[in-house]
Amino acid sequence: MTSFYSEEELRTIGFKAIGKHVLISRKASIYGASQMEIGDNVRIDDFCVLSGNIKIGSNVHVSAYVALYGKMGITLEDYTGISPRSTIFSAMDDFSGNYLIGPIYEEHQINVTGGPVIIKRFSQIGAHCVVFPNLTVEEGAVVGAMSLVNHTVPMWTMVFGAPAKIYKQRSNNLLNLL
Repeated sequence: MTSFYSEEELRTIGFKAIGKHVLISRKASIYGASQMEIGDNVRIDDFCVLSGNIKIGSNVHVSAYVALYGKMGITLEDYTGISPRSTIFSAMDDFSGNYLIGPIYEEHQINVTGGPVIIKRFSQIGAHCVVFPNLTVEEGAVVGAMSLVNHTVPMWTMVFGAPAKIYKQRSNNLLNLL
């Protein structure tokens, strides 16, 4: 037995779709597998949490301790990656004080808002980042370590900070490697 599920074991988990050459750590936590689609050549490392409506393309790496909370949808397109200890939220509680906070309360007691998060092709989220709901990290964009992403990130830019701001343009020469 290895530290990753076998292809046969992955088929029994109940994913909506699962590709070939997928490595998912036995130490990852998966909630709502029937809502998840995973492409080919994907690796999901130890202690990740995947919850809700998640679509992962091909050639994607999700590093250790990443949390993907996909209540309103998260898409990781082809050739993307999420570095260790980053969290992506597609929904958030209302912290105004007008509502209770957390999943243990009834619908009329909470106010959850958000929207899909899309990480486009060739993008990377650095270590210890937080990505808020209802935004897109456009193709080729890179988010630097320890950043807070609360708005859409333009194509082929490098951003960092809290909140994340554009640092500089990024080369797209990597496209010549495919």
